[in-house]
Amino acid sequence: MERSSGSGPAVVAFGGGHGLSASLSALRLMSDRLTAVVTVADDGGSSGRLREEMDVLPPGDLRMALSALCDDSEWGRLWRDVMQHRFHSEGSMNQHAVGNLLIVALWELLGDPVSGLDWIGRLLGARGRVLPMASVPVAIEADIRSPGDDAVHVVRGQSAVAAAPGEVCHVRLTPADPPVPADVLAALDAADWVVLGPGSWFTSVLPHLLVPSIVDALRRSSARRCLTLNLFPDSGPGAGMTCHQHLDALAEHAPDLRFDVVVADPSAVEDLDRMHAQVEALGGQLLLRQVRVGDGTARHDALRLAAAFRDAFEGTLGDVGPR
Repeated sequence: MERSSGSGPAVVAFGGGHGLSASLSALRLMSDRLTAVVTVADDGGSSGRLREEMDVLPPGDLRMALSALCDDSEWGRLWRDVMQHRFHSEGSMNQHAVGNLLIVALWELLGDPVSGLDWIGRLLGARGRVLPMASVPVAIEADIRSPGDDAVHVVRGQSAVAAAPGEVCHVRLTPADPPVPADVLAALDAADWVVLGPGSWFTSVLPHLLVPSIVDALRRSSARRCLTLNLFPDSGPGAGMTCHQHLDALAEHAPDLRFDVVVADPSAVEDLDRMHAQVEALGGQLLLRQVRVGDGTARHDALRLAAAFRDAFEGTLGDVGPR
């Protein structure tokens, strides 16, 4: 199913979970030529149960991305709420999300994950497409240094990595070279901008940069690249890490990848000089903008983040802070 033409730049947004939902909620305000590419490593909750029982891609992060792109009408908002609704019971349906079941049902009927997601997008009136990062489920494996000593242990599975105490040193994917839907590679070839982050750094952001086909497509794409840093306090694997440590992890896992713009909220930057040096090492410019919600919690404000993306995309970086 071809994506219809629309207005605004062609943007491919990588991520998963709440971080990708935040970037999509902002990007949809400035373009409807959006493609969300979503991690498929989740092995917990409703998604994990369906993945194990039905041998399918975990649908949860895909569902959240579709919901973030739904049409802003009574129809779209109602179907968004249906997609996000979870059952509460004493039986096997407890905590299953309706959208997860609907996605898996379409996959069974159509035999094609991409077509199934496109049909859900049509139902929601989604402003853009949602595609899986890989055509098969992947598993995350992490080297984690235990707190209090220098011992490094291997932890397997996204939910186990998310719950493991200690410092995440490195992550890998199994399989290491998963097949990627052709539509993902085509979207990268046609993109004006690629947006990475925010999100759980080791389980939602970096996994995209561990897929060889995606990295090759990024290298040949003429699209410019924007990295969006997290707000703090962070949660999940890597909790307690600073934005500087996140950039160090990015450089370690994708040493030759360059970014044109790095968006950061000033409240998350501890050492501005160090941040400038790290961003320059990535080949880009630092764009400091308040993108946090006004109540001070660690949530991105869609309007503020959209304004930051617009400045980044239009080259109006303005004041990026003292050098």
